[in-house]
Amino acid sequence: MTILSIQASPRSDRSLSRKLSEVFISAWRSLRPADEFLTRDVGRNPPPHLTEEWIGAAFTPPQSRSAAQHEVLRVSDELVDEVLSADVIVIATPMYNYGMPSHLKSWIDQVIRIDRTFTFDLARGEQPIEPVQSGKSLVLLTASGEGHFAPGEANADRNHLDTHIEHALRLAGVSETHRVRIEFQEFGDQRHRSSVAAAHARARDLARRLAGDPSADTGA
Repeated sequence: MTILSIQASPRSDRSLSRKLSEVFISAWRSLRPADEFLTRDVGRNPPPHLTEEWIGAAFTPPQSRSAAQHEVLRVSDELVDEVLSADVIVIATPMYNYGMPSHLKSWIDQVIRIDRTFTFDLARGEQPIEPVQSGKSLVLLTASGEGHFAPGEANADRNHLDTHIEHALRLAGVSETHRVRIEFQEFGDQRHRSSVAAAHARARDLARRLAGDPSADTGA
């Protein structure tokens, strides 16, 4: 299997989402060391934002693109190839202002590409878009300053991070999503400490279950 790890935090050692990802990847590696692990650190090396030139190139048929248009799409092509090769996509990200960091949004905009990850056909009626692939798993590892963002909780309607990523990556072939979150960072109280411990345990168990360990069990 191929696991693509996307790191979105601009922080290093202080990043809760990076540490959570390390727990997940380490648990997976311990069971399946021969799997391929790809890492794309968009927190430290953000992909470029889209431009008018990029849009024109992406909507030009490949055989009709100029050399300049191929160059404009070079980074995007590399990122898309990583996504298409992945069986599991692990995104470790903080929540910023109830959504995703802009550099993670840039990565999503670079990889969700017409005729690469999805097709568009008006003959399909009101649902003209279909992903090219399916069956991928998304593991969403998040950290937030506040809490109660899970479905049905007090701040669920403010959680635009999970929903945006999940809906967008369906166009990259994601069929199932697993979520592990750390909350209450800004409070620094026992709720936060308990959230960190519980999230690490869930991430470890989730990795074991997805990697095929029959003894693993998690509701994440």
